[in-house]
Amino acid sequence: MGYTNFNSMQLDALKEVSNIGAGNAATSLSMMMSQKIDMTVPAVNIVRLEDVIELNSEEEVAGIVVRALGDIAGNILLLFDGDRAKHIIEKLLGKQEDITSELGKSVLCEIANIVAASYMNAIAKFTNMHIIPSVPAVAYDMLSAILTTTFAESCQYDENILDIETIFLDDTQEEIGAHFYYVPMPGSLEKILKSIGVN
Repeated sequence: MGYTNFNSMQLDALKEVSNIGAGNAATSLSMMMSQKIDMTVPAVNIVRLEDVIELNSEEEVAGIVVRALGDIAGNILLLFDGDRAKHIIEKLLGKQEDITSELGKSVLCEIANIVAASYMNAIAKFTNMHIIPSVPAVAYDMLSAILTTTFAESCQYDENILDIETIFLDDTQEEIGAHFYYVPMPGSLEKILKSIGVN
């Protein structure tokens, strides 16, 4: 099934599944950061990859990818803007450390590992499917480059891609500079929909 063929009921079902996973991820991030972190309701959109790249062409971010392996394969992408990444590293280490240093990357990978595992575990429990995370990989680059690579690695080469995005918020509902993407491999969403009885 092509992404443009999903109907509104199917997209709403995918949003609800993503909401369960992202809620778990936000709770894990809250515990790691020792502060309340909320989230937006996941946006499930079919968009042109070209538009995503153009919209985010210049911004530099720390991107950490965790591959979802098993029954419903894909990529989990956790993005932090530069200031937020530095703040998180300093908070968890108790000292300043460069984003691109081995220690800085190690901290970001550990966060992504816990957040992605929380997301996958919630979805696995809800769908009764087997999903396991890979070892995280981190990059500090332009957002457009990271998004392009992530979608391509998930075999989303078409003009239209499926964009499932959650934005993390602080307790005042302001964005904290952290975005969470689930980028499924072709066929994974159909398996999720079938598992919850939505055709």
